[in-house]
Amino acid sequence: MTDITSNLSGGVRLPPAAVDADDECGEHVVRKRNREATERRLLDAARDLFGELGYDGVTVRMIAAAADANVALVNRYFGSKSALFARVLAGESELREVITGTPDAARLPRRLAEHVARQTHRVPPSPLVRMLDRSVGNPEVQQILREHMDEVLVRPLIAKLDGPDPRIRATMAALVIMGGGPVRRMLDIGDLRSADQADLVERLTGMFTAALALRSDD
Repeated sequence: MTDITSNLSGGVRLPPAAVDADDECGEHVVRKRNREATERRLLDAARDLFGELGYDGVTVRMIAAAADANVALVNRYFGSKSALFARVLAGESELREVITGTPDAARLPRRLAEHVARQTHRVPPSPLVRMLDRSVGNPEVQQILREHMDEVLVRPLIAKLDGPDPRIRATMAALVIMGGGPVRRMLDIGDLRSADQADLVERLTGMFTAALALRSDD
């Protein structure tokens, strides 16, 4: 039977095994917190670098340096650069929240229009927009991007739509949103940014209404 003796101050001295267990538990908590903090720094650094330079322009070593972390931790925590790219995308859920937070499907065209108008007027563009613009042509991440857009945009829209051809209608709306990337890369959209935002929302609402609408013969 384990002997528990009193210390000089009258308290109870725990057995060495219990003290060791407490120490190990405390060390585990510290290690977990350190890992979570390092993962967060790596994700933040990756988001900024992918947004600035695109997938091709970023190396694992650059991400680790920006996060002040050992380069080996990128593969240990995420598996690969492409997996880290996917994790960064997974953390960007604003568009999905716009859709899922709209209780009435009839309001979706305006909510989507307001979202796109906000992104158009945002200077600089959001990290996610910059990531998509600069990385969409890379074969290594095309499947990741397709799965991401299906998860945050197409499938949530399908869940909101009644009637036939919901995937076609949702994909049409996705084309309106994602088509802005090539336009931003090729054209100066300063005129759009200087345009009246209310007018821009009205025009975009018409585009999304047409994309999501049932066919006239349905």
